[in-house]
Amino acid sequence: MSSTQCDILIQGGGPVGLACAAWILQKFPDAYLTLLDRNSVDDADLAAADSRGIALSHGSKLLLDTIDAWPVECADIHRVHVSQAGRFGRALMTREELHQDALGHIIRYRDIHITLRQALRAIQSKSPNFMWQHTDAKDEHNPVLAKCIVHAEGGLFKKQDWVESGRDYGQSALVGLVEVENAAPQQAWERFTSEGPLAVLPSHYGPNILNLVWCGSPESSQHRLQLSDADFLNSLQNEFGSRIGRFLKIQDRRLYELGLNYRKQITKDNEVWIGNAAQALHPVAGQGLNLGLRDAFLLAEKLVGVFAGSVENQAAGKIQEALEAYAQSRKVDRTTTIGLTDFMARVFTSNLVPVVMARGLALSALQWLPPVKTALARQMMFGRR
Repeated sequence: MSSTQCDILIQGGGPVGLACAAWILQKFPDAYLTLLDRNSVDDADLAAADSRGIALSHGSKLLLDTIDAWPVECADIHRVHVSQAGRFGRALMTREELHQDALGHIIRYRDIHITLRQALRAIQSKSPNFMWQHTDAKDEHNPVLAKCIVHAEGGLFKKQDWVESGRDYGQSALVGLVEVENAAPQQAWERFTSEGPLAVLPSHYGPNILNLVWCGSPESSQHRLQLSDADFLNSLQNEFGSRIGRFLKIQDRRLYELGLNYRKQITKDNEVWIGNAAQALHPVAGQGLNLGLRDAFLLAEKLVGVFAGSVENQAAGKIQEALEAYAQSRKVDRTTTIGLTDFMARVFTSNLVPVVMARGLALSALQWLPPVKTALARQMMFGRR
């Protein structure tokens, strides 16, 4: 059995692992860094893969711009309309009131994945000690020994090989692309129904072809998946209403189970967990990948501080101290984002009359209390440092 050695080992070649590697090498090109990537070396294998739309905040765009990793094809969100289906209470957020270029962006998962691979390859040409191995992260035939191990394996809820703390919401998300009659450009809609959130989001295909995320019970979601296109569109119309005219066409329907997994401790000795390996969230607020990218960016800063310094700074105890400092620096952002997402996923699916009334009042208050709305929007866009 042969083995290789490095200073930093990143296990996982998804967007968060790729971004972490790119930020480390951008700041410290001579880093002895190994990335274990289970995906094929050929981008073409990913091009036909996951096409669901992913919400990225404007804060994530600013981070990814630093490594030239922003996809060409994306749809900006300038306005967000939040309401309850069949109930009072609504809130409208706009980029103008927050003085931002955009509130967020919708990008296909495969596009952000491939763009980050391309960005890392460009950085790789200037990084003589970087090894990018396309192999199983747990390959026992060629183990990698490292001073620091970064777990970025990610994975979807119920497909992860770890469960520590969290919640099964008893929900599934049906996603797809829907063509509508009269969509307003750059506008996102979030409707809270009796079974969960129903989001209609912009796409780069054009103003009238939108990303659909419809959350409901596993039984209802499975039923909707199997409906004919005409019956599905009628059901969607009845649930969403006529704010954007008629729903004309649906394509690429898929189901994803929803829940929350999170690690209470994201470091142990010389190991650290980031992205979905640290926390897998409900998509209600579109925060999962954004939180993971902030993990990756701030961890990269911390690791460069360790490994670009003196040899004495790389002792096991020093590395452990640095990782513990990283974990402490992420505590507020993780706790706030996990808590807010979990709260919204639970509260906005309750049909208890007092809860329904409180939701309506909360949305109305959000609309008429600009400081509260601004604080919430900034948390969604930039997190907390």
